Amino acid sequence: MPFKKIDDEKQLKLIANDIRQDVIQMLAVAGSGHPGGSLGMTDVFTALYFNVLRHDPKKPDWADRDILILSNGHICPARYATMAHAGYFPKEELKTLRKFGSRLQGHPHRTSLPGLETTSGPLGSGLSQACGVALALRMDGKHNRVYCITSDGEHDEGNTWEGILFANKMKLQNLTVIIDRNNMQIDGHTEDVMPLEPLREKYEAFGWHVMDVDGHNTHHIIDALEESKKIYERPTCIIAHTIPGKGVSFMENDPEWHGKAPTPEQAAVALKELQAWRKRIERGED
Repeated sequence: MPFKKIDDEKQLKLIANDIRQDVIQMLAVAGSGHPGGSLGMTDVFTALYFNVLRHDPKKPDWADRDILILSNGHICPARYATMAHAGYFPKEELKTLRKFGSRLQGHPHRTSLPGLETTSGPLGSGLSQACGVALALRMDGKHNRVYCITSDGEHDEGNTWEGILFANKMKLQNLTVIIDRNNMQIDGHTEDVMPLEPLREKYEAFGWHVMDVDGHNTHHIIDALEESKKIYERPTCIIAHTIPGKGVSFMENDPEWHGKAPTPEQAAVALKELQAWRKRIERGED
């Protein structure tokens, strides 16, 4: 049976908080990884896996599943943790991140872990892969939807824009792209490295249906994803405005935490903050 939706906002917030705590612990044990984007996109992954996607953790290759492609593979800790909470594999396995022989590689490896659709790491290729999958599904008369998560920084890659052009030409209405618009990349702020604005207008000029959402408001994310299912004759782009390092004060909006794991001492501080946040959620104060 497909995964049962969770609509309760408080429950979704609690799940997202638990996932963030797992991400911190995973990275601290591994001693490497990318906390910024992982923490920033946790609410999007929560919305997808616990409400929007048609999927079955017990049958990852279910023929009627929706396809989720992660283009910016370096934020896979958040995806792994979300998948574990959804029931794809035991949560205890999260501590094997980046270990030799682990199914949880530092970037997603498709054949290592059931439930991953592509291998990713080199930035800029995910959208083109998603276009190919969406077109193939349509040619086969299938109604599966394809979701592709991308970073804003990888829009520096020409391959991304080729995919944007192609999706419009082929009228891939079964394709939804979600951009992690956190305004940062490994070398600093996106608008300093390679300005992307006006990003929305660029996608619209290329023929896409575009929505802006608060990437930390789970129901806003869900509403936008549901709207994308009603758009015909063109693909949809959802620009999710996020805070890198969300939930950990010393990581938020700091490019230094794009790809640096916390020390055990820093992880303890981060977990204390996240646990305090969880208590506020339980009390209905957040």
